[in-house]
Amino acid sequence: MEDSDALGWRSIADLTGDHPDASVALIGAGLNERSLTPGRCDLGPKAFRAVLPRFSTYDVETGAELSTRVHDAGDVALKGVSPADAFRPVRDAAAAQARRALTVLIGGNNAITRPGVHALGLDRVGVLTLDAHFDLRDTDQGLTNGNPIQALLEDGLAGDRISQIGLAPFANTKRAHDKAKAAGISVRTARECREQGLAVVVAEELARLSTLCEVLFVDFDIDVIDRSQWPASPGARPGGVSAQDFFDATRAIGAHPKVKAVDLTEYDPSLEIGDLGSLTAGRWFCELLAGFERR
Repeated sequence: MEDSDALGWRSIADLTGDHPDASVALIGAGLNERSLTPGRCDLGPKAFRAVLPRFSTYDVETGAELSTRVHDAGDVALKGVSPADAFRPVRDAAAAQARRALTVLIGGNNAITRPGVHALGLDRVGVLTLDAHFDLRDTDQGLTNGNPIQALLEDGLAGDRISQIGLAPFANTKRAHDKAKAAGISVRTARECREQGLAVVVAEELARLSTLCEVLFVDFDIDVIDRSQWPASPGARPGGVSAQDFFDATRAIGAHPKVKAVDLTEYDPSLEIGDLGSLTAGRWFCELLAGFERR
């Protein structure tokens, strides 16, 4: 019986709550406005928290028992708020947790990435994205979930401090690719990730960024996962990375000492099939904490 107290079940939810002295913080940032594809990414934080009781703290593969407490700092109020107006509240909520070793933002659409990066200080941060898309759309029509990386470049973040991993064929434009190359962004495609191993590519880019930056922000746009294994994002496509590779890369990222903040974006519970989305997001969090405990 999965959730039986008689079996000594201790869940990830038991580690998460009001823990002011915890080394990890959790913030809900359910921004949904100006998404290029209509959906309900605003439901992400609630669905994410609801699934945590279904995950044990024990990893049978390593024999390790997770013990890291997580301070749940609640949700940023973002109902009906545009990405432009959400910038300050999301940035300030993340910055308020800066004393902790790791801050986790649960979206919400990808527009939360820009304020999350700013919370770490644009002059000292590097950005790694796991994403099927460049997110380099023009900003002349305003901020959306399709242009946080473009906005960060315009804010002054140097392109060589950005690594984009998992970019999918036939899901981007030549113009976006040209923009990335011109800016000096490190571009790693979905094929590279399959052939070399996602965790290997991630390790290479973490090492590269670490030579340039004091701290790192990682954007886990979960539509990087193959759509057959991850239907709960409107932007997910066939041919993405496997869920297992995503988990392995997450553990490596969690273990890296310069990773100071991460987000999980483009999770739309309204597209759920048999809880697959929530269970994948919950397992991602377990892997992140497992990696963190290796620091």
